Amino acid sequence: MSVTEDLPSVQSALPPGLPAVIQGMLSRRTTNGPFLPGPVSREHQETLMRVAQAAPSHFNSQPWRFVLIENPHTIGEVARIAGESMTELIEAGVFFERYRRYFRFSTAEMEERRDGIHIDHLPGPLKPFTRQVFSDAGLKVMRQLGVPKKLGEDNRKLVQGSPLLLAALLDKGEYRPGELSGFYSIFGLGAAIENIWNAVSSLGMGIQFVSTPMEIPRQWAAVQQLLHVPADLELMAVYRLGYLPPEQPRPTIDWSSRHRKRLSQYVFRETCDVPETDSPTS
Repeated sequence: MSVTEDLPSVQSALPPGLPAVIQGMLSRRTTNGPFLPGPVSREHQETLMRVAQAAPSHFNSQPWRFVLIENPHTIGEVARIAGESMTELIEAGVFFERYRRYFRFSTAEMEERRDGIHIDHLPGPLKPFTRQVFSDAGLKVMRQLGVPKKLGEDNRKLVQGSPLLLAALLDKGEYRPGELSGFYSIFGLGAAIENIWNAVSSLGMGIQFVSTPMEIPRQWAAVQQLLHVPADLELMAVYRLGYLPPEQPRPTIDWSSRHRKRLSQYVFRETCDVPETDSPTS
């Protein structure tokens, strides 16, 4: 399960003639469907590492480290862990309890709030319970329908079918939580990942965060062990990448997140007392 991000409503409001790099950033999206089975070329892998390398970092410390994973056995093990984690999270209701505040259930709600995710794709038997699907009663129905196992298997297949995994790590010599260097390191890694995310579409590729193992400490530890992460590095995230097929089927339960806040909702002028005025294109 992941966020489906699509920004046509943003792009359609853009003035013409924007530079290609800005158009690319504004068309950035997350891929939650399968990839083509072929490998990602070494040339494209190197390109993604080069754009990550170009990100800013404190004192040019470049605290990020990356592991490129193509071995089918390793990918299969990460897939198994991701699938098991998804099933456990859904079965226990942990996922919904943890992230309930981000869920929206109508286009009107999305239009008003302009944040969060719109639950717009459910299995037929669950559609009458759209607003209750993440309640205790809804969770009971999902268990009866075997939805947790189905979502876990869907997640496993998506990761298993990914030709490339990318593990992002930080050097603990720079990444020291509780100190400013810890913040600076996370900021730098975020910039490096965003560069990768903005670059994949120009290569005909997609990318998705493999998040579920991070939700369960023992599963995250299993991923670290699988990748032989040494004591001086901190595993921060794992992503799956590959080339995109012409059409993307939707998962069993899915959502959209096309909306973005208006300028007046997140930008201020001079001080935090004065919200920015919305322009016609915003």
